[in-house]
Amino acid sequence: MNVGGNMVYTCKYKSLIGDILLAADEIGLTGLWFEGQKYFANTLPKDHIQQETEILTEAKKWLDVYFFGEEPNFTPLLHPNGSTFRKAVWQILLEIPYGQTITITYGEIARRIAVMKNTSHMSAQAVGGAVGHNEISIIIPCHRVIGTNGSLTGYAGGIDKKISLLKLEHTDMSRLFIPKKGTAL
Repeated sequence: MNVGGNMVYTCKYKSLIGDILLAADEIGLTGLWFEGQKYFANTLPKDHIQQETEILTEAKKWLDVYFFGEEPNFTPLLHPNGSTFRKAVWQILLEIPYGQTITITYGEIARRIAVMKNTSHMSAQAVGGAVGHNEISIIIPCHRVIGTNGSLTGYAGGIDKKISLLKLEHTDMSRLFIPKKGTAL
């Protein structure tokens, strides 16, 4: 189903750490997935068109700068599709600085959402679900979210890609560790 009748366009991007599928409608980027990742292209309508548009070209330029090891000084137009809650979580992710040595935890995001919603508590697990279902990975930097204890928990693209992205950003990895099996979101 097309959101609001918008046609969705796709193109591929070859990155240093795997092939990426990009999707956009007329409003902005709707998806950025590593080939074969968890929830791969699960919001992509069946009747999309393989054609590079201005928004997709802009996203590819952003990825070129990013994979060159630099912080892009622009953000392509984004049009993530999700609930109000998920969009609020993704908005917080967009505020996490590039190459941040102090990454953000699921609990911290949950506390911020609770304040925004004027409620006493928000589940870190619900936040984890929203982070895990981020359709526009890398640009909406879900790879910068870690467990409270420094665990590199759950990344739909896989822990190896999460580590590669953090290293690319020159993140201080000294206090971070790979969790034992069974802790992925």
